[in-house]
Amino acid sequence: MIGTVAGPGEDPNEFVFVAPADRSIKTGEFITYTVAVDGENRSVFARVTNRELIRGLPDGFLADPDVGPETVAATLGIPTDDAELYRLTATVIGYYDTEMTTFANPRQLPNPGTPLSIAPDQQLETVLPNLGCDSVEMDVTELGGVAHVGWLLNRPEEATNIHIPINEFASTHLAILAATGSGKSYTASVLIEEMMRPTARASLLVFDPHGEYGTLSEMQGNEAFQDDDGYEPEVVFYDSERLRVRISELDIGDVMAILDDPSNRMQERLASGWRAMQRKESRTWGIDELVTKMEQIYDEDDASVGALEWRLRRSIQRNDLFHPEENVPLDDIVDPGQCTVLQMDTLDRWNQQLITTVLLRRMYRERLDAVQDRESEIEHPIFALFEEGHRFAPASGDAPSLGIMQTITSEGRKFGFGLGIISQRPSKIDQDVLSQCGTQISMKIRNPNDQDAIKTSVEAAGEDVLRELPGLTPGQAIVSGDAMNTPALIKVRRRRTKHGAESRPVIEEWADAYDQQQRKPTRSESADFGEGDSTGVQDLD
Repeated sequence: MIGTVAGPGEDPNEFVFVAPADRSIKTGEFITYTVAVDGENRSVFARVTNRELIRGLPDGFLADPDVGPETVAATLGIPTDDAELYRLTATVIGYYDTEMTTFANPRQLPNPGTPLSIAPDQQLETVLPNLGCDSVEMDVTELGGVAHVGWLLNRPEEATNIHIPINEFASTHLAILAATGSGKSYTASVLIEEMMRPTARASLLVFDPHGEYGTLSEMQGNEAFQDDDGYEPEVVFYDSERLRVRISELDIGDVMAILDDPSNRMQERLASGWRAMQRKESRTWGIDELVTKMEQIYDEDDASVGALEWRLRRSIQRNDLFHPEENVPLDDIVDPGQCTVLQMDTLDRWNQQLITTVLLRRMYRERLDAVQDRESEIEHPIFALFEEGHRFAPASGDAPSLGIMQTITSEGRKFGFGLGIISQRPSKIDQDVLSQCGTQISMKIRNPNDQDAIKTSVEAAGEDVLRELPGLTPGQAIVSGDAMNTPALIKVRRRRTKHGAESRPVIEEWADAYDQQQRKPTRSESADFGEGDSTGVQDLD
């Protein structure tokens, strides 16, 4: 027993209890008690949300830093272990209903004097995530399709491991939100590792604008990702040299955006020419064919067509991203058991958004065809993960990729197309996209605007959970939403592959650069060496 119920709290679902200091109960800890519900004793779970000292050693004695608490307690004749008493507040979560496979609220608070206990590790492993277990004693490691993300923060390391169902976050979308340096990319890589293990064999596409996910190649050849049937994940990298957009795949809206506010006459001519080209059976055509078609529809000397030609050649024909024939082949980048990383770090933001727009639109179209029993290049579910998600779905609305991302997050679940958003600025993400992310992993966030964005968009994040965000340290997270029956504070597990997004060792690099600079000949030394030698560097004075 760790404490005794004192009475109800301020809110209808809260109660307070008293515990001595030696119990060391932290906020976020899970406790349990027994209560009769419909004539049957139920083990009810609750979360500790507040902790305050109600009895301690006198302040006057503690004011002298040279006198230890043990000396004060001995002087007063108080046993040291009994000197402090804490009043704690807990919020009722409910009892685990094995038929509903989730928590049910008993609609009653425990009576004063009810004894409380720390919730058992194995029971928490079963009931906290939304695993659909029909028993509170099930060994979750025997389940397939679960991702081991870490363990409860307030317990000893690996005492209470948390496994979340991949089905939930891969179909109802995922958000990983954290300040820079808090471990969001690390956590995303942990989930990628779990999705590529033999029990999941995901079809995964990573949009990597900074080149941070190169070390995922270490999954190949690693026994942790293999099974006895010969499965091993394939990791494929597409750099900017392999990223191509076939011009005919662009929508007229994409082209209008690329051309940067063309006049009304230009828009009219471009739309007519573009529609005519789209009606052609061949999908391999370029700017030359488009210009010719516009000249046929209007006039060879039409000033607006001439101005359009100049803009089209400058913005599209001379951009290596666009090609009349080449396209990223979908069957190369999305396959079960394959993680494809699109390394876009050498592309500017606009081109990153354009390649994303076209790829998402193509994949969405194929998934729609697949579920409607039409011929499709993608017959299996897919999951796309976006590093710097606010870049592709900005709250400002100024990215061409925003529209298709809104469509996928609102409708993709029906078609087996899931998205994951990773960002250090939740307030910069389109709120429609963010609110559709059913599972959230929130890490350290201090910015009030970003905290408000989470509060507004993440329904499962209650006030007691949001209060934890500023105090989290790197690698600590709150997991909430569809993948969880109730939010939980966790410590993210260690990766099996190296982390590729570490901060640069600037001190070491400065020292190396300084040493190299010192080894270079000075101006006067170079002049002396070259004096009388036509190949040397001469003094200009």
